[in-house]
Amino acid sequence: MFYWIYDVPTPQLAGLFALSFATFSVVGCLLIRPILRMFVRSRSETNDVVGYVLSCFSVIYGILLGLLAVAAYQNFSHVELTVTNEASALAALHYDFAGYPEPHRQELRALLADYLHYVIEKAWPLQRQGTIPKGGIEKAVAIQKRLLEFQPQTKSEEIIHVETLHQFNEFITYRRLRLHAVTTGIPAVMWYVVIVGSIVNIAMIWLFDMKFMTHLVLGGLFAFFLGTMIFLIAAMDNPFRGEVSVSSDAYRLVLELMEQSQ
Repeated sequence: MFYWIYDVPTPQLAGLFALSFATFSVVGCLLIRPILRMFVRSRSETNDVVGYVLSCFSVIYGILLGLLAVAAYQNFSHVELTVTNEASALAALHYDFAGYPEPHRQELRALLADYLHYVIEKAWPLQRQGTIPKGGIEKAVAIQKRLLEFQPQTKSEEIIHVETLHQFNEFITYRRLRLHAVTTGIPAVMWYVVIVGSIVNIAMIWLFDMKFMTHLVLGGLFAFFLGTMIFLIAAMDNPFRGEVSVSSDAYRLVLELMEQSQ
């Protein structure tokens, strides 16, 4: 339900997260802090007890955020590598097609160019919306069908044909991995824990016994950075959504290579 955040430009999204958390901290200091202070007696050891509990909780919560940030980055890098591998397999197919006699060579390259145009112009916009594109399978099958129709006449053509079929299978594998990655992301239950943990962290700051302005500044800065950290995880969570996403540049480079070699 929060996918709308990926329609917001990245700088504004970062500010929205950070300022929302800071505002929540300030409002809590004004409205909720007096109520919470009623349950904590004003004693000299109050800050020590609250600080000890907060430090223990922050360690657990910090580990959770750190692990999620690493997981989000690794998933992003894995998807980016998958896209690069698929584009590399397509580039290899383009070079392999050079070993086929006419008219097979031009027909296969035309089918390959058609697939690249589809991925760049139609599939990628769908992926950025979280929708798995389905039209590419027809174009991939068309390439496979044309390859299977070819009958090698010489030993060199047979070697090239075997290598091309192997490269085509590699392309299909990376294509399936890319499509699977369209809907990957951090499970909703983990986001629930992150949100609850951030609220508890900020609420425990409200329990400290200190001057009001100092409370506002320290609590605001703490919440500001907490919001920035959660923004970082959210921005990388879905590799194909938002401005911080995997682009189709790798496919564009292959298409430019094909156009230059014609």
